[in-house]
This record gives sequence, structure tokens and C-alpha cells, in this order.
Amino acid sequence: MKYFAFALNLKDDPQAIAGYKEYHKNVWPEIELVQRRVGIIKTRIFLHGRHLFMYYETTDDYNPQTAFAESMRDPKQAEWDRVMREKFQEPLPEAKPGEWWLPMEVVYTLD
Repeated sequence: MKYFAFALNLKDDPQAIAGYKEYHKNVWPEIELVQRRVGIIKTRIFLHGRHLFMYYETTDDYNPQTAFAESMRDPKQAEWDRVMREKFQEPLPEAKPGEWWLPMEVVYTLD
């Protein structure tokens, strides 16, 4: 098993934050099917203010770049991603052009 952590911001708008939370109370079933198909076993998204932290566990052969590309070939996944980006999310200030969810470095593990 592999694990990954990423960070992102939501737009600084209470309605956008509420909308994001509402979408995630009712995730489209196709989204979860695609996640499992590309090798994601568990996903957790945490929110503090407007800051998101996403953690997920994957199969050993999971590669984030190829999995993302594969998942975007699914029309519902591509639509979900578009809605999230356009309505709710924005990259962190330190993101480079084209970067979205920024990977986080593991600095401590308790097993």
C-alpha cells in the first residue's frame, strides 16, 4: 500500500465552502468507482477554514500522474473535476502555473 497527501484551498467564500461540503455529502457514484478503478483504496478530505488536506491510500502499483490521466478519460470524473475547480477550489499561493492539489512531504510516521 502507498499513501499520499495533498493540499489545496477553497475559494474565500462561505457559499462556495458550503457548496463544496454539500457536493461531498453526495459524491456521484461514478466518482468513487473511477477512484477504485485507478487504485485508490481510501480517501479522506479534511477542511480547516478554507484549507483542504486530502489523504489517500492506494495499491502498490499506483502512480498519481497516470492515475489522474486515466481518471480524466471518464466523462463524469472530468465533469466533477471541472465543477470543483470552477466553483469551489483555488490553488495555494505557492502553486506554480498549472499546479492544483500540491503534494505534501511526509515528515513523521507512527506505525
